[in-house]
Amino acid sequence: MSSRTTTTAGTLARLGFAQPDRATTHLADPALAPLAAGDGAHGLPDDLLHAIGDTADPDQALLGLVRVLESLTRQGEAADLQALVTELRGDGPGRDRVLGVLGASSALVDELVRHPGHWVDAARAQRHTAEETRAELTAAVTTDRGSRTPFDALRISYRRGLLRIAARDLTSPDPVAEMPAIGEALAELAEAALEAALLIAREQYGEGHEQCRLAIIGMGKTGGGELNYVSDVDVIFVAEPAEGADEETALRIGTALASATMQACSKPTPEGSLWPVDAALRPEGKNGPLVRTIQSHKAYYERWAKTWEFQALLKAWVSAGDREIGLRYKKEISPLVWEAASRENFVEDVQAMRRRVEQHVPANEAARQLKLGPGGLRDVEFSVQLLQLVHGRTDESLRSATTLEALSALAKGGYVARDDAATLDRAYRHLRCLEHRIQLHRLRRTHLMPDQPADLRRLGRSMGHRKRPDEAVLADRQAVAREVRRIHERLFYRPLLAAAARLTPDEAGLSPEAARARLLALGFRDPAGALRHLEALTSGVSRRAAIQRTLLPVMLGWFADEADPDAGLLSFRRVSDELGSTHWYLKMLRDEGRAADRLAHSLARSRYAADLLIRSPETVAILGDPNGLVPRSREALTATMRAAAGRRDSGADAISAVRAIRRTEVLRIVLADLVGEIDVLEVGAALTDVTAAALVVALEAATAEVERREGVPLGGDLLVVGMGSLGGAEMGYASDADVMFVHRPHDAADEAGVQARATLVVQELRRLLTAGATEPPLALDADLRPEGKNGPLVRSLDSYRTYYERWALTWEFQALLRAAPVAGPAELADEFVQIIDPLRWPEGGLTEQQVRDIRLLKARVESERLPRGADPGTHLKLGRGGLTDVEWTVQLLQLQHAHERPALRVTGTLPALAALEAEGLIAAADASSLREAWFLGVRLRNAGVLWRGRPVESVPVDLRDADGMGRIIGRPAGDGAGLLELWRRVARRARQAAGFNFYDSPPRGSVVP
Repeated sequence: MSSRTTTTAGTLARLGFAQPDRATTHLADPALAPLAAGDGAHGLPDDLLHAIGDTADPDQALLGLVRVLESLTRQGEAADLQALVTELRGDGPGRDRVLGVLGASSALVDELVRHPGHWVDAARAQRHTAEETRAELTAAVTTDRGSRTPFDALRISYRRGLLRIAARDLTSPDPVAEMPAIGEALAELAEAALEAALLIAREQYGEGHEQCRLAIIGMGKTGGGELNYVSDVDVIFVAEPAEGADEETALRIGTALASATMQACSKPTPEGSLWPVDAALRPEGKNGPLVRTIQSHKAYYERWAKTWEFQALLKAWVSAGDREIGLRYKKEISPLVWEAASRENFVEDVQAMRRRVEQHVPANEAARQLKLGPGGLRDVEFSVQLLQLVHGRTDESLRSATTLEALSALAKGGYVARDDAATLDRAYRHLRCLEHRIQLHRLRRTHLMPDQPADLRRLGRSMGHRKRPDEAVLADRQAVAREVRRIHERLFYRPLLAAAARLTPDEAGLSPEAARARLLALGFRDPAGALRHLEALTSGVSRRAAIQRTLLPVMLGWFADEADPDAGLLSFRRVSDELGSTHWYLKMLRDEGRAADRLAHSLARSRYAADLLIRSPETVAILGDPNGLVPRSREALTATMRAAAGRRDSGADAISAVRAIRRTEVLRIVLADLVGEIDVLEVGAALTDVTAAALVVALEAATAEVERREGVPLGGDLLVVGMGSLGGAEMGYASDADVMFVHRPHDAADEAGVQARATLVVQELRRLLTAGATEPPLALDADLRPEGKNGPLVRSLDSYRTYYERWALTWEFQALLRAAPVAGPAELADEFVQIIDPLRWPEGGLTEQQVRDIRLLKARVESERLPRGADPGTHLKLGRGGLTDVEWTVQLLQLQHAHERPALRVTGTLPALAALEAEGLIAAADASSLREAWFLGVRLRNAGVLWRGRPVESVPVDLRDADGMGRIIGRPAGDGAGLLELWRRVARRARQAAGFNFYDSPPRGSVVP
């Protein structure tokens, strides 16, 4: 190989030629002689060679240039040849356009070889108006075609227009930004071709065609003004008789004209064909008549059309033919399109159709599909169209046939987040630009990303990548697909859409008259007050008001599903007033899964939830988090609270941070409970974990505060022991934290000092946890400690040991059944448990006297602690068959048998009851009755707090309260009277089971048959 050849090949490789040796051969071709630069190493001017190197495929551009120059020379077009040489030697946009086409499209190179004089169309590629384009093509088939057939004249004129569009597209500084204008120009070119084809059809038909007024309605991307380079052109034909003609004649002529128009576009000729004209979107599809009258179309859509047909009609546009007929068709059909979303299961049908489209994509093509695959063009289009159809009923600004225009209107109207709309806009432009570039190469219809390195390289370079273009273009496409899919799934499957579609247009429009009527129909007790809330939330032209106008028509129905819709709407307004100006709140309700649905139901179902949200409205963000309603573990909560407290300077500030976290976590549990994400046992465990974590960190903060204030260390360890529902991990929303405090001095000689300082720590702990608290109170109840209220608040470990050995009463051993350390050193916790285990699992069980003591105390509790005037038949805790009956029965049997049955050594009521049943110590029927009463009692007590915002100890006799509590536990609406009946029935069976097992329990060690 000569040194000249080597040098030339290296230069070409640096300029972007993939086959420099082959390019060197082309440079020596005689066809390039008119462009030669004298003694240059490569024969072409440097700037021209660099311009070729800047194209998508320099090798193809150079070869194409050779072929075009050869064609001009062969055809003897000396003037055109010289003009092209002059253009290529110049440094202007004309040269770049010609070379850009040569380097991007082998099909257009072939077209230029056939008609080399058309290079001027590429070089002078100015934007033509729709009218100019239409005039050019119609003239080509009528007055300017010379010796050519009208079919060939149409094809040649069409491709000249295509050359102009491609040249502009391929040399755009930002092809992605230019894409909408390119799609519109292609649609206008296709419509001009349809108009010219219709002229050919009329000429072929001859005399009499005037009796039919035929309109061609563009559909799909043609109708939307966003056509591809290569695509079927979807149309619908509409015919009406001209004055003096009859309908039958008009339809016969119209059918002939429509068929001839389709053939004029698709028939192969020496100049090829344009594209298939597809009329399959017409009524009844390919089985229906090709041409119908306006009334025939309307009758079909009113009676038999399917959901997808109305979605397709979004793109209907008068593309060619009789414009007046086309506009009449649009006027008659458009109202039906905007009523379609009210059809039963409309949204679900559209969603199912999208899933079917995806399922039909071959698995080996899904990742390469730009159009139909996940994250492709259809994801954007279906999302936009579904939102248009649902909300366009009342908002005419959304009724655009063009995807990006509709997307912009959706964002402006508040139906789509502006950042989501911007992301989808960029992604759609990018995907369509990829599609255009791929189709341009051979002018073949395809929506697949190429998989060959050379094709990927060309595609990447055409998109502006110069460094590893094949890898870069794939990475871009994958990133875009991920973003599109993420937003599509949030928009397309949002519950708000299906609910909004079920509203009538008047309901969705939320006019004052419609709102007033709907509020009455939905059961709002104060429609006038509710209307004031609606007006406050939706009035004005702000984006906030626009989004509320989208949300509230649907949310009103969700409020009305609950027992107190008025309270739900009021609470929603109060939360919205606090958060409406934040960027994420309304966006979350509109876009994030079931956030709006759950918020509406929770606010109207629970005063407690509403109060928590109003006190801390920013915590509503929980509903937008996919894992927001999953209670956090005790370890995670402790770590979060400890980190928050550690950033504060004082004990008060530290506990304030802990209380704020606890408030958020309680709200998380409340919301999860209200929407059915967790059951009553999980509620109890979660509330226990929150309380235990708060106590751990609060104890550390209180200890540090006292040590700082006293100027000396505590001098010992301090343990918090959970008792009652806290120890049993069965806390409810109204539960106090029953606790005992244990200390152990590091130095026995300083026991009195440690006792005093530990007492200060406990007092500080109780003060910090309750002082000025706006969150749910966390009251510490230490009444179960030795000697009760009369005993010291804190005792040493040795003092507990001594007390329990000498003076403890039977009820205190019973209370220890639910003791569980929750805060403090693990070593001290273990030692305390070692002390109390022999007491709560007493060797040999209980004596007969101890059993009598427990039974007597239970009788006293029933007679003395039941509030005055309370009905023992409805009291959930102390009444007949209530929680006390269940718990005392279980605890008595534990005390009697746990020493020999280790499975009974648990602190929770239900685990203990399950163990008693498994061990044969209680009959299955009795265990079932006690379990049912416990579940119902705990659920109703929790429901009472949720519904009224304060503890409710008895089944309410007020039907509205009973209905509200009943709905929270899953009872049907309006069944308040049935709640009392349910409790009496369940409690009666539990009382019978407790009576047998508590008062007539079998002798020690026996097994229930």
